[in-house]
Amino acid sequence: MIRFDVITLFPEMFSALTESGVSRRALQQNLYQLKCINPRKFTKNKHNTVDDRPYGGGPGMLMMYAPLKASVEFIEQETGSKPYVIYLSPQGKPLNQSRLNKLKDLANITLVCGRYEGLDERFIDAYVDEEICIGDFVVSGGELPAMMLIDSLVRLLPGALGHKDSAVEDSFFDGLLDCPHYTRPVEIDGLKVPAILQSGNHAKIADWRHEQKVIQTQKKRPDLYKIYTTK
Repeated sequence: MIRFDVITLFPEMFSALTESGVSRRALQQNLYQLKCINPRKFTKNKHNTVDDRPYGGGPGMLMMYAPLKASVEFIEQETGSKPYVIYLSPQGKPLNQSRLNKLKDLANITLVCGRYEGLDERFIDAYVDEEICIGDFVVSGGELPAMMLIDSLVRLLPGALGHKDSAVEDSFFDGLLDCPHYTRPVEIDGLKVPAILQSGNHAKIADWRHEQKVIQTQKKRPDLYKIYTTK
């Protein structure tokens, strides 16, 4: 079982994971644990302040070192071990399927969700093991990226998906995009399902699907196709 601890000012956002879809079912099956820790609980002032102005000036506020440190120490006390701490950050390395395949083997992952203009750099230097970015764009905080990371990892856990091959056949699992898929009816508005998929010949269907994955990747993601062809 993998345990996720999320340091966030908005723990209520994570009900999107615990109350719906694959992540909800996997939680009910005890395939993973999820706990949200609000750093405001570890402040020592009546206003529960977790942010302050940056030295040197500049816009916005920064999340303070002490409440974040206390949050990590609380997690360490609860689990009895040092978690692997990930900060969801635009400065991080891009998240991809290869990285997910390695992260899924960790027992305790702590995700730090930034807000405002980010975190005091001293906390990152002292406690963060890895910074991860989900794309070259800006969102209001780390909560949505953290949920995406958790959902992506939960999908890889044995038993999380209805079909054992579902995760293996996902886009990016083998470095390629997914192939086209079709469902009933066979024909609609003059558009037909490819005959090969109706043939019942599983070997030929598998070959067709692989060929289509290569075609789709070359057409839509030439960057991935280049990596695939140079392996």
